[in-house]
Amino acid sequence: MKKIILFAMLAVVGITASNAQSTKKTTSKAAKVAKVEGAGMAFETETIDYGTVAHNADGKREFVFVNNGTKPLIITNTQGSCGCTVPTTPKEPIAPGAKGIIGVKYATDRVGAFTKTVTVTSNAEGQPTKVLTIKGTVLPDPVKS
Repeated sequence: MKKIILFAMLAVVGITASNAQSTKKTTSKAAKVAKVEGAGMAFETETIDYGTVAHNADGKREFVFVNNGTKPLIITNTQGSCGCTVPTTPKEPIAPGAKGIIGVKYATDRVGAFTKTVTVTSNAEGQPTKVLTIKGTVLPDPVKS
């Protein structure tokens, strides 16, 4: 009897695990973008919304993209719209079909709403510059009584 109950429990767990994996979407926005001749750059999202964050919270976020072209993508420059937005750039060329990441760090020591941009310069066919946006609100420290 114990073996039957154990077998039934293992079967239920196995079926649940396999269904959880099969319902997961395997396509992303970047995967649906058409191939381009030359280097390409398709972002999963072009805007990152920090939402509401605490004063001095971790301001690091990442823009993920894929080279949807037929040639290596070379990012030559990334520039934040002000000194409070510091981007990081992949140093190596991104091969066709490969993913890349542009890191952004916003200085969350500045209280209030913000909307900033990061301009990406590359050899992407048809879009040598791409403007990405970050936005959110940094809350002030709680008032101590």
